[in-house]
Amino acid sequence: MKPIIVIVGPTGVGKTKLSIELAKKMNAEIINGDSVAIYKKLDIGSAKPTREERKEAPHHLVDIKDPTEEYSVYDYQRDVREVIKDIDSRGKRVIIVGGTGLYIKAALYNYIFTPESTKQTYEDLTNEQILEKIKEYDSHISIHPNNRKRLIRTLNKYENGDNITSKKDECLYPIFVIGLTSLRSTVYDRINQRVEKMMGQGLLQEVLSLQEDYKNSRVLTTAIGYKEFIPYFLGEDNLEKVIQKIQLNSRHYAKRQYTFFNHQFDTHWYNVNFDDFNQTIEEIYQDIKKQEAN
Repeated sequence: MKPIIVIVGPTGVGKTKLSIELAKKMNAEIINGDSVAIYKKLDIGSAKPTREERKEAPHHLVDIKDPTEEYSVYDYQRDVREVIKDIDSRGKRVIIVGGTGLYIKAALYNYIFTPESTKQTYEDLTNEQILEKIKEYDSHISIHPNNRKRLIRTLNKYENGDNITSKKDECLYPIFVIGLTSLRSTVYDRINQRVEKMMGQGLLQEVLSLQEDYKNSRVLTTAIGYKEFIPYFLGEDNLEKVIQKIQLNSRHYAKRQYTFFNHQFDTHWYNVNFDDFNQTIEEIYQDIKKQEAN
């Protein structure tokens, strides 16, 4: 098969637009690589492609689960590989786009999971150590360090439910990884502006509706763009504070994303021309063609 195009980078740098334009040029279909965009109705806070954007090119693994349903990296690995096989069987190219590094890595590399095992009590670990282990699997997670029962249950889910028993640095597919970036200050400014735009698009109303319909949703208490509203509903924060927290958490997440994609993939980084994004698209498209011609 021809190399899978993987597009990564923080929010607000143009991953969605690039993926759609490349899909048109390369007869490709797009697979979502964001762990939150998988869920229905989490639209604004996840910055998932809009319905209009999804009409421009076929998208997969967007809006496939209700907010109350559990969906893990194990599930994602299984589903992505099935979609890749289907797209390739129809003679089309595959593009994976998103920012959830562990999901993308597990889908493309030889990560082996064991669905069931004996539960552990982790008596030799402190609450803080358990939380750190959990964050290796899900950096979005938000659990109070004093809630040991939930910490143990969550870590068991990852280590003894959807346990990665083998992490081999062996890619199962030919891939070309594209990273979109810019000056750190520019990326952070765009993140801040993106959050302001989300509020203008109705993020508060979206979260209010979700809280009413999906009170027991784990993703609403763990995902950036949603979990920050919890103190607001409890009367502890005002909206200005919520916005600041989303911006701060998004900036911190962007920093972790850069670290992950630099260390875990052979990423080809491109500085985005925000004044002429078409120039960035064409530069990347030509580089892909050169890479595949060699």
